[in-house]
Amino acid sequence: MAAADWGPGVAVPVELRRERHMVCVEYPGVVRDVSKMLQTLGGEEGVSRIYADPTKRLELYFRPKDPYCHPVCANRFSTSSLLLRIKRKMRRQRGAPGPEAHPKVTFDIESLGIVSTVYKFQGMSDFQYLAVHTEAGGRHMSMYSKVLMVKPEKENFFHQELPLYIPPPIFSRLDTPVDYSYRPETQHREGYNNPSISGENLIGLSRARRPHNAIFVNFEGDEVPEQPLEAAAQTWRKVCTNPVDHKVEEELRKLFEIRPIWSRNAVKANISVHPDKLKVLLPFMAYYMITGPWRSLWIRFGYDPRKHPDAKIYQVLDFRIRCGMKYGYAPSDMPVKAKRSTYNYSLPITVKKTTSQLVTMQDLKQGLGPSASASARKLASNKYKLKDSVYIFREGALPPYRQMFYQFCDLNVDELQKIIHRNDGAESLCTERDGWCLPKTSDDLRDMMSLMIRHTIRSKRPALFSSPAKADGGKEQLTCGSGDEDAEDAEDEDDEDDEDDFKPSDGSENEMETEILDYV
Repeated sequence: MAAADWGPGVAVPVELRRERHMVCVEYPGVVRDVSKMLQTLGGEEGVSRIYADPTKRLELYFRPKDPYCHPVCANRFSTSSLLLRIKRKMRRQRGAPGPEAHPKVTFDIESLGIVSTVYKFQGMSDFQYLAVHTEAGGRHMSMYSKVLMVKPEKENFFHQELPLYIPPPIFSRLDTPVDYSYRPETQHREGYNNPSISGENLIGLSRARRPHNAIFVNFEGDEVPEQPLEAAAQTWRKVCTNPVDHKVEEELRKLFEIRPIWSRNAVKANISVHPDKLKVLLPFMAYYMITGPWRSLWIRFGYDPRKHPDAKIYQVLDFRIRCGMKYGYAPSDMPVKAKRSTYNYSLPITVKKTTSQLVTMQDLKQGLGPSASASARKLASNKYKLKDSVYIFREGALPPYRQMFYQFCDLNVDELQKIIHRNDGAESLCTERDGWCLPKTSDDLRDMMSLMIRHTIRSKRPALFSSPAKADGGKEQLTCGSGDEDAEDAEDEDDEDDEDDFKPSDGSENEMETEILDYV
């Protein structure tokens, strides 16, 4: 669009191309060759892969062919910008001699697209370690040809004499300056002596105990509590401020009348209650078992599962999806996402996810008061409810996470229930490992559930079992699927001593520990 007739300071109309969305990279250098510039960013494929994941940072390698090159990272930002192409044209006027022959200048403005994402390199570059050895005369010798294997080599390649080259085991996880807030050391007066080591001089918890007042019981404990602590009752009365809270209390009370033992996920799947209020309500209704076959579960006050053989259907099963080449799929191939991990450190090439918004009292009461509309109450009634798949196992459906805590009664498969009820009427002793069930009951349940999940994954992703290598590793799936129970037993016996059978999945977290920390 020509802008010759527009004066200075006047807005120029530009036709927007809304169908073209672009990504901007503020490259920290002078670009003379676009292809070489893209190589430093990982190529078009690498840039597309980073752009597809909002949690990743764009990496720039100044020496893309050097495997020891440490990248600098760009942060991702949202923006609302335009990419314009402006051409300045000059036309000299003919026949006008002297200083009056001023050239005629015109500008052509064209909108190429809308920029919605921009990557900015705001951090500092880390130290670069080169595979170079300095000889005695000061001459530098490259060692890349000796430390990098680019083709199959013979044994002599690994026994050649090389100078010592040890790169750092880890680089800095931060690329932006941090204020350490250094303070001077404490200066004591003359004659001061450190106090003796005693309980009163030791530093305890860095925070006050959370006022939820839950009662924890071990399997070896003698008696179970009959009623909650008075502090727990008072805390619930303080937060029970509207009719919906009273309704939630009655619903939870009915749940414990129907079934004396519940997991927190099962409660959250049956009633809609804010998580912060559930932390206060559960200690008012039940006590928490820490060890034994009912660990990590909430048990109704006055009910002792160690004295009731019929309580075996409420025992907990710690189930983890098995993965590995012998099962036909690797952890990265599993169509089940991993939970967050305590060891999921924030690396320089990643960014933290957006934190959850704080909930105000107005948010808690919105749609819950007596003056709220019917539509608002209906919306709030299911706002915090979870899907029943978080605590119920069904054949043909994959668990939502790689590590799950199921109760025996929530295993909705007839074959699994037959294993649980093998000793009905013959329960004689309640043990800490197996409860009222026969020994190795949990192991048998895990084996059968793993077999069902393997068949489900195979039906959902048959490509994982198509290659010869994976087909060999998946022989046990084929034999089990054909009904050959003897082959299945033989495979299970061979795998009993394999440590990988019960290896925690990547990203799994200890839910029981997390729940206990909510109350201490």
